[in-house]
Amino acid sequence: MAADPTLTDLTPDQRLRRLELTVTRRLDGLLHGERRGLLPGPGSEPAGSREYRPGEDEVRRMDWSVTARTAVPHVREVEADRELTTWLLVDASPSMEYGTAELDKRELAVAAVATIGFLAAGPGNRLGAQVLTPYGLRRVPARSGRTHLFGLLRALLAAPRAGDHAGSGAVPAVGLADALAEVRRVAHRRGLVVVVSDFLDGLPDDPGLPAHWERPLRQLSVRHQVLAVEVTDPRELELPDVGLITLVDPETGEHREVWTGDRHLRERYAAAATAQRDQVRHALRRAGANHLALRTDRDWTVDIVRHVHAQRRLAAMAVPSGRGGAA
Repeated sequence: MAADPTLTDLTPDQRLRRLELTVTRRLDGLLHGERRGLLPGPGSEPAGSREYRPGEDEVRRMDWSVTARTAVPHVREVEADRELTTWLLVDASPSMEYGTAELDKRELAVAAVATIGFLAAGPGNRLGAQVLTPYGLRRVPARSGRTHLFGLLRALLAAPRAGDHAGSGAVPAVGLADALAEVRRVAHRRGLVVVVSDFLDGLPDDPGLPAHWERPLRQLSVRHQVLAVEVTDPRELELPDVGLITLVDPETGEHREVWTGDRHLRERYAAAATAQRDQVRHALRRAGANHLALRTDRDWTVDIVRHVHAQRRLAAMAVPSGRGGAA
Protein backbone atom coordinates (compact mmCIF):
# COMPACT_ATOMS: atom_id res chain seq x y z
CA MET A 1 0.00 0.00 0.00
CA ALA A 2 1.39 3.37 -0.99
CA ALA A 3 2.27 5.72 1.81
CA ASP A 4 0.25 8.88 2.26
CA PRO A 5 2.07 12.21 1.95
CA THR A 6 3.43 13.44 5.27
CA LEU A 7 2.26 16.66 6.82
CA THR A 8 5.48 18.36 5.80
CA ASP A 9 4.66 17.73 2.12
CA LEU A 10 1.43 19.74 2.38
CA THR A 11 0.64 23.43 2.62
CA PRO A 12 -0.52 24.69 6.05
CA ASP A 13 -4.17 24.85 4.91
CA GLN A 14 -3.94 21.35 3.42
CA ARG A 15 -2.42 20.07 6.66
CA LEU A 16 -5.26 21.60 8.67
CA ARG A 17 -7.87 20.16 6.33
CA ARG A 18 -6.29 16.72 6.61
CA LEU A 19 -6.25 16.93 10.40
CA GLU A 20 -9.90 18.04 10.47
CA LEU A 21 -11.00 15.17 8.23
CA THR A 22 -9.02 12.64 10.26
CA VAL A 23 -10.42 13.84 13.57
CA THR A 24 -14.04 14.17 12.47
CA ARG A 25 -14.05 10.87 10.58
CA ARG A 26 -12.19 8.70 13.10
CA LEU A 27 -13.60 10.27 16.27
CA ASP A 28 -17.14 10.98 15.06
CA GLY A 29 -18.73 8.80 17.74
CA LEU A 30 -16.87 10.65 20.46
CA LEU A 31 -17.59 14.09 19.05
CA HIS A 32 -21.32 13.45 19.21
CA GLY A 33 -21.36 11.68 22.56
CA GLU A 34 -20.90 12.77 26.13
CA ARG A 35 -17.56 14.37 26.84
CA ARG A 36 -17.23 12.82 30.28
CA GLY A 37 -13.82 11.20 30.77
CA LEU A 38 -11.71 13.60 28.72
CA LEU A 39 -13.23 16.76 30.18
CA PRO A 40 -14.14 17.69 33.77
CA GLY A 41 -17.40 16.18 34.91
CA PRO A 42 -19.85 17.15 37.65
CA GLY A 43 -18.31 18.61 40.74
CA SER A 44 -16.04 21.26 39.24
CA GLU A 45 -16.82 24.88 40.10
CA PRO A 46 -20.01 25.51 42.18
CA ALA A 47 -22.52 27.68 40.32
CA GLY A 48 -25.68 27.66 42.43
CA SER A 49 -28.68 25.38 42.31
CA ARG A 50 -31.77 24.77 40.18
CA GLU A 51 -34.90 22.66 40.41
CA TYR A 52 -34.49 18.91 40.03
CA ARG A 53 -35.58 17.47 36.65
CA PRO A 54 -36.80 13.85 37.03
CA GLY A 55 -35.18 11.53 34.54
CA GLU A 56 -32.46 14.06 33.65
CA ASP A 57 -30.56 14.80 36.84
CA GLU A 58 -28.52 12.45 39.02
CA VAL A 59 -29.73 12.05 42.59
CA ARG A 60 -26.13 12.24 43.84
CA ARG A 61 -26.08 15.93 42.79
CA MET A 62 -29.06 16.82 44.96
CA ASP A 63 -28.62 20.07 46.93
CA TRP A 64 -30.17 18.94 50.18
CA SER A 65 -29.81 22.26 52.01
CA VAL A 66 -31.72 24.19 49.31
CA THR A 67 -34.26 21.35 49.01
CA ALA A 68 -34.94 21.47 52.76
CA ARG A 69 -35.22 25.26 52.76
CA THR A 70 -37.59 25.51 49.79
CA ALA A 71 -39.40 22.14 50.09
CA VAL A 72 -38.74 21.77 46.33
CA PRO A 73 -36.06 19.31 45.10
CA HIS A 74 -32.96 21.15 43.82
CA VAL A 75 -29.65 19.94 42.34
CA ARG A 76 -26.26 21.59 42.42
CA GLU A 77 -25.03 23.25 39.23
CA VAL A 78 -21.34 23.50 38.37
CA GLU A 79 -19.47 25.64 35.87
CA ALA A 80 -18.56 22.56 33.85
CA ASP A 81 -22.28 22.19 33.04
CA ARG A 82 -22.34 25.58 31.34
CA GLU A 83 -18.95 26.20 29.83
CA LEU A 84 -15.47 24.77 29.98
CA THR A 85 -12.13 26.50 29.63
CA THR A 86 -9.33 24.29 28.36
CA TRP A 87 -5.73 25.47 28.58
CA LEU A 88 -3.11 23.78 26.43
CA LEU A 89 0.62 23.81 27.04
CA VAL A 90 2.24 22.68 23.80
CA ASP A 91 5.93 21.86 23.85
CA ALA A 92 7.54 23.10 20.61
CA SER A 93 11.10 22.95 21.95
CA PRO A 94 13.94 21.48 19.82
CA SER A 95 13.55 17.94 21.19
CA MET A 96 10.01 17.89 19.76
CA GLU A 97 11.36 18.37 16.22
CA TYR A 98 12.70 14.82 16.09
CA GLY A 99 10.91 12.11 14.15
CA THR A 100 11.67 9.03 12.08
CA ALA A 101 8.12 7.93 11.21
CA GLU A 102 5.32 9.55 9.19
CA LEU A 103 5.15 12.46 11.65
CA ASP A 104 7.78 14.10 13.78
CA LYS A 105 6.93 14.72 17.43
CA ARG A 106 5.98 18.36 16.81
CA GLU A 107 3.46 17.36 14.11
CA LEU A 108 2.01 14.65 16.34
CA ALA A 109 1.61 17.27 19.07
CA VAL A 110 -0.40 19.43 16.65
CA ALA A 111 -2.56 16.41 15.76
CA ALA A 112 -3.23 15.80 19.46
CA VAL A 113 -4.16 19.45 19.96
CA ALA A 114 -6.53 19.30 16.99
CA THR A 115 -8.26 16.25 18.48
CA ILE A 116 -8.56 17.81 21.92
CA GLY A 117 -9.83 21.05 20.38
CA PHE A 118 -12.60 19.27 18.49
CA LEU A 119 -13.51 17.16 21.52
CA ALA A 120 -13.64 20.23 23.76
CA ALA A 121 -15.67 22.27 21.29
CA GLY A 122 -19.12 23.27 22.50
CA PRO A 123 -21.33 26.30 23.11
CA GLY A 124 -19.46 28.71 25.35
CA ASN A 125 -16.43 26.46 25.75
CA ARG A 126 -13.12 28.27 25.41
CA LEU A 127 -9.66 27.12 24.39
CA GLY A 128 -6.39 28.87 25.20
CA ALA A 129 -2.77 27.88 24.84
CA GLN A 130 0.79 28.49 25.87
CA VAL A 131 3.31 27.41 23.20
CA LEU A 132 6.82 26.64 24.42
CA THR A 133 9.11 27.54 21.48
CA PRO A 134 12.93 27.61 21.32
CA TYR A 135 12.69 31.40 21.62
CA GLY A 136 10.28 31.84 24.48
CA LEU A 137 6.69 31.26 25.54
CA ARG A 138 3.88 32.39 23.26
CA ARG A 139 0.41 32.85 24.70
CA VAL A 140 -2.83 32.39 22.76
CA PRO A 141 -5.76 33.89 24.73
CA ALA A 142 -8.68 31.61 25.58
CA ARG A 143 -11.54 32.08 23.13
CA SER A 144 -14.35 29.97 21.72
CA GLY A 145 -15.33 29.01 18.22
CA ARG A 146 -14.06 27.05 15.26
CA THR A 147 -12.21 30.02 13.77
CA HIS A 148 -10.20 30.40 16.97
CA LEU A 149 -9.31 26.70 17.02
CA PHE A 150 -8.06 26.80 13.43
CA GLY A 151 -6.09 29.95 14.19
CA LEU A 152 -4.43 28.15 17.09
CA LEU A 153 -3.58 25.15 14.90
CA ARG A 154 -2.09 27.43 12.24
CA ALA A 155 0.01 29.12 14.91
CA LEU A 156 1.29 25.75 16.09
CA LEU A 157 2.15 24.62 12.57
CA ALA A 158 3.99 27.91 11.97
CA ALA A 159 5.79 28.00 15.34
CA PRO A 160 9.52 28.69 14.82
CA ARG A 161 11.94 25.80 14.87
CA ALA A 162 15.41 25.76 16.39
CA GLY A 163 17.24 26.74 13.20
CA ASP A 164 14.77 29.30 11.88
CA HIS A 165 16.41 32.35 13.44
CA ALA A 166 20.05 31.41 13.83
CA GLY A 167 22.06 34.37 14.96
CA SER A 168 19.00 36.61 15.34
CA GLY A 169 19.35 37.19 19.08
CA ALA A 170 16.44 34.97 20.04
CA VAL A 171 14.86 35.17 23.47
CA PRO A 172 16.40 32.60 25.87
CA ALA A 173 14.38 29.41 26.02
CA VAL A 174 11.84 28.94 28.81
CA GLY A 175 11.78 25.59 30.58
CA LEU A 176 8.76 23.32 30.90
CA ALA A 177 8.53 24.01 34.65
CA ASP A 178 8.33 27.79 34.03
CA ALA A 179 5.74 27.25 31.30
CA LEU A 180 3.57 25.18 33.67
CA ALA A 181 3.81 27.94 36.28
CA GLU A 182 2.61 30.44 33.66
CA VAL A 183 -0.37 28.23 32.79
CA ARG A 184 -1.25 28.12 36.49
CA ARG A 185 -1.09 31.93 36.59
CA VAL A 186 -3.53 32.45 33.67
CA ALA A 187 -5.89 29.49 34.30
CA HIS A 188 -8.06 31.23 36.88
CA ARG A 189 -11.19 29.11 36.61
CA ARG A 190 -11.30 25.40 37.29
CA GLY A 191 -11.19 23.46 34.03
CA LEU A 192 -9.02 21.21 31.90
CA VAL A 193 -5.26 21.63 31.40
CA VAL A 194 -3.60 19.57 28.66
CA VAL A 195 0.19 19.36 28.51
CA VAL A 196 1.60 17.98 25.23
CA SER A 197 5.32 17.24 25.52
CA ASP A 198 8.02 14.58 25.52
CA PHE A 199 8.69 15.63 29.15
CA LEU A 200 12.46 15.34 28.64
CA ASP A 201 13.16 18.90 29.77
CA GLY A 202 14.10 19.04 33.43
CA LEU A 203 14.35 15.26 33.81
CA PRO A 204 17.22 14.53 36.25
CA ASP A 205 19.83 11.85 35.57
CA ASP A 206 19.11 10.41 39.00
CA PRO A 207 15.70 8.67 38.78
CA GLY A 208 15.34 9.10 42.54
CA LEU A 209 15.07 12.87 42.15
CA PRO A 210 11.83 14.59 41.05
CA ALA A 211 11.62 16.16 37.59
CA HIS A 212 11.85 19.95 37.58
CA TRP A 213 8.33 20.14 36.17
CA GLU A 214 6.76 17.71 38.67
CA ARG A 215 5.95 20.24 41.40
CA PRO A 216 4.27 22.86 39.13
CA LEU A 217 2.33 20.08 37.41
CA ARG A 218 1.12 18.82 40.80
CA GLN A 219 0.05 22.36 41.72
CA LEU A 220 -2.03 22.52 38.54
CA SER A 221 -3.70 19.17 39.24
CA VAL A 222 -4.89 20.40 42.65
CA ARG A 223 -7.36 22.75 40.96
CA HIS A 224 -7.71 21.43 37.41
CA GLN A 225 -8.16 18.16 35.63
CA VAL A 226 -4.76 17.61 34.01
CA LEU A 227 -4.11 15.46 30.95
CA ALA A 228 -0.44 14.81 30.13
CA VAL A 229 0.05 13.76 26.50
CA GLU A 230 3.49 12.16 26.22
CA VAL A 231 4.89 12.14 22.65
CA THR A 232 7.70 9.76 21.71
CA ASP A 233 9.45 8.41 18.60
CA PRO A 234 10.56 4.75 18.22
CA ARG A 235 14.19 5.73 17.62
CA GLU A 236 14.25 7.32 21.06
CA LEU A 237 13.52 3.91 22.53
CA GLU A 238 15.97 1.74 20.59
CA LEU A 239 18.86 2.12 18.15
CA PRO A 240 18.84 0.33 14.76
CA ASP A 241 21.88 -1.64 13.64
CA VAL A 242 22.99 0.71 10.84
CA GLY A 243 26.69 1.14 11.55
CA LEU A 244 28.26 4.49 12.43
CA ILE A 245 25.79 7.30 13.12
CA THR A 246 26.05 10.81 14.50
CA LEU A 247 23.68 11.66 17.35
CA VAL A 248 22.82 15.28 18.04
CA ASP A 249 21.32 16.65 21.25
CA PRO A 250 18.59 18.97 19.90
CA GLU A 251 18.58 21.08 23.04
CA THR A 252 22.34 21.70 23.28
CA GLY A 253 23.60 20.93 19.75
CA GLU A 254 26.20 18.49 21.12
CA HIS A 255 27.33 15.84 18.58
CA ARG A 256 28.48 12.30 19.29
CA GLU A 257 29.40 9.46 16.90
CA VAL A 258 28.04 6.04 17.86
CA TRP A 259 28.76 2.60 16.37
CA THR A 260 25.37 0.89 16.36
CA GLY A 261 26.79 -2.46 15.29
CA ASP A 262 27.63 -3.09 18.96
CA ARG A 263 24.77 -5.25 20.27
CA HIS A 264 25.63 -4.55 23.90
CA LEU A 265 25.53 -0.80 23.23
CA ARG A 266 22.07 -1.11 21.65
CA GLU A 267 20.85 -3.15 24.63
CA ARG A 268 22.20 -0.58 27.11
CA TYR A 269 20.59 2.21 25.12
CA ALA A 270 17.20 0.43 25.07
CA ALA A 271 17.39 -0.26 28.81
CA ALA A 272 18.29 3.37 29.57
CA ALA A 273 15.47 4.63 27.31
CA THR A 274 12.94 2.33 29.02
CA ALA A 275 14.09 3.54 32.43
CA GLN A 276 13.74 7.16 31.28
CA ARG A 277 10.16 6.65 30.08
CA ASP A 278 9.34 4.85 33.34
CA GLN A 279 10.77 7.87 35.16
CA VAL A 280 8.42 10.16 33.22
CA ARG A 281 5.42 7.91 33.83
CA HIS A 282 6.03 7.73 37.58
CA ALA A 283 6.52 11.51 37.80
CA LEU A 284 3.24 12.14 35.97
CA ARG A 285 1.44 9.75 38.29
CA ARG A 286 2.89 11.41 41.38
CA ALA A 287 1.80 14.80 40.02
CA GLY A 288 -1.79 13.59 39.71
CA ALA A 289 -1.96 13.91 35.93
CA ASN A 290 -3.94 11.64 33.63
CA HIS A 291 -1.42 10.07 31.22
CA LEU A 292 -1.91 9.52 27.47
CA ALA A 293 1.11 8.13 25.56
CA LEU A 294 1.32 8.74 21.79
CA ARG A 295 4.00 7.52 19.37
CA THR A 296 4.90 8.79 15.92
CA ASP A 297 4.82 5.24 14.51
CA ARG A 298 1.36 4.38 15.85
CA ASP A 299 -2.17 5.32 14.85
CA TRP A 300 -2.66 8.24 17.23
CA THR A 301 -6.42 8.36 16.66
CA VAL A 302 -6.77 4.76 17.91
CA ASP A 303 -4.69 5.55 21.00
CA ILE A 304 -6.80 8.62 21.80
CA VAL A 305 -10.08 6.72 21.27
CA ARG A 306 -8.92 3.95 23.60
CA HIS A 307 -7.88 6.49 26.21
CA VAL A 308 -11.21 8.33 26.13
CA HIS A 309 -13.22 5.10 26.27
CA ALA A 310 -11.13 3.93 29.24
CA GLN A 311 -11.72 7.23 31.04
CA ARG A 312 -15.45 7.01 30.40
CA ARG A 313 -15.58 3.49 31.81
CA LEU A 314 -13.76 4.67 34.94
CA ALA A 315 -16.12 7.65 35.27
CA ALA A 316 -19.17 5.41 34.88
CA MET A 317 -17.86 3.02 37.55
CA ALA A 318 -17.36 5.95 39.92
CA VAL A 319 -20.96 7.18 39.61
CA PRO A 320 -23.22 5.64 42.28
CA SER A 321 -26.64 4.34 41.32
CA GLY A 322 -28.42 6.95 43.44
CA ARG A 323 -30.82 4.39 44.93
CA GLY A 324 -31.37 4.50 48.65
CA GLY A 325 -28.00 5.95 49.60
CA ALA A 326 -26.75 9.22 50.96
CA ALA A 327 -25.43 11.75 48.50
